[in-house]
Amino acid sequence: MTNSGANRLATLLATFFGCGRFPYGPGTAGALGGLLFAYLVPLSPWLLTALFLAPSVWAADVHARLTNRKDPQDVVIDEVLGQWITLASAVHTHSWQAWLWAFVLFRFFDIVKPWPIRRLEKLPGGYGIIADDLLAGLFGAVVMQVAGWNNLY
Repeated sequence: MTNSGANRLATLLATFFGCGRFPYGPGTAGALGGLLFAYLVPLSPWLLTALFLAPSVWAADVHARLTNRKDPQDVVIDEVLGQWITLASAVHTHSWQAWLWAFVLFRFFDIVKPWPIRRLEKLPGGYGIIADDLLAGLFGAVVMQVAGWNNLY
């Protein structure tokens, strides 16, 4: 693959097939795109995250260098991965309420970034772009798990 081909592939993955180009709330668009993908692809969200993780770090790093920005707003693959992690705790139920709560919880932790989530943004390159959203997803997954144990969804 040529360098320009690799750059195009990195941008395609980093923006999650263009979700990051949405003019209003690209992170929200990316998280919604991740939910749609998880709904359409019959694989565990944990497996999806494992399969996409390394290519996503590479893609985010390449796209950040191409745009000369540390964490470009159109990179939303990090939101997709974080959303999948939160969703993994709700996937045993296919109720729309569980999926809605997974979405709301992930976006909450992704936007608010309580300690220590924000600190992970300081990691270099694609790692810093991706890591904070992985931890936000894990925070959401923990809340989903506790809520599920208490039959709250």
